[in-house]
Amino acid sequence: MLTHITIGFDNVEEARAFYDHIMEPLGYSRAMDHGDMSAYGPDGGRPQFMILKPRDGNPASSANGGTIGLIAPNRASVDEFHRRALEKGGMDEGAPGPRPFGENIYAAYIRDIGGHKVCAVCSTAE
Repeated sequence: MLTHITIGFDNVEEARAFYDHIMEPLGYSRAMDHGDMSAYGPDGGRPQFMILKPRDGNPASSANGGTIGLIAPNRASVDEFHRRALEKGGMDEGAPGPRPFGENIYAAYIRDIGGHKVCAVCSTAE
C-alpha cells in the first residue's frame, strides 16, 4: 500500500548518524544519499524510509499522533533498536516488551532526535 515514508529534519547529517546506528539491528541500512535526503531499506531491497530537509524551507516538525512502525526480525533486534536509540539521544516512548494488540507482538517505541515517534515490532514467539 505504501511506496515510502519521509520524515523531515533540520540537521540531516545528525539524523543520518542516528538512523545509521538504530536501523542496523533491524536489518536495514542507508541505501541512498542525494543532497539533503537519505533513504534506508533492507539489504538488496528498495529503500522505503527516507529522511530529508523539508523542501519548502520551513523548519521540520513531527506528526502529533503519528507513529512509524518498522518490522524487526526478532525480539533481540527490538531490544537493540531501543537501546541504540536512547544511546544516540532518542527518548523512550515505550520500553521493549509484549503488546496486547496481537499474538506474540513485541515492540519498542522511541522518539527520534527530531521528535518523530518510531517503533520496532516483531511477532515471533521468542
